[in-house]
Amino acid sequence: QLQLVESGGGLVQPGGSLRLSCTASGFTLDVHNIGWFRQAPGKEREGVSCITRTGGTMYGNSVKGRFAIRRDIARNTVYLQMNSLNPADTAQYFCAKKAENTPWCSLSLIDYDIWGQGTQVTVSS
Repeated sequence: QLQLVESGGGLVQPGGSLRLSCTASGFTLDVHNIGWFRQAPGKEREGVSCITRTGGTMYGNSVKGRFAIRRDIARNTVYLQMNSLNPADTAQYFCAKKAENTPWCSLSLIDYDIWGQGTQVTVSS
């Protein structure tokens, strides 16, 4: 069974950092692209970052320079390091597997077929 499990969310003060983890089972990260998405209350889900099966990365404009995505093939896990967090980053964060194994990744929700259950990130003083 293909599955993704997120962890690492929590409450953090503005300016703080968190690292989210996305662990895959039933498939390996060296043959699939993985994306991170987030959804704030009352808003549409949006793409945050993605990493290709060869390590290429992409970031949404709102997180460029603050977030970093990387993967650990041995642990079959993708991480999202989030720095300089602000209240606008408050959301449920999801990771997902891209349906097609293209050389590029995507921040479009429609391109992803397997989703995790999400982890909540709250940025507040």
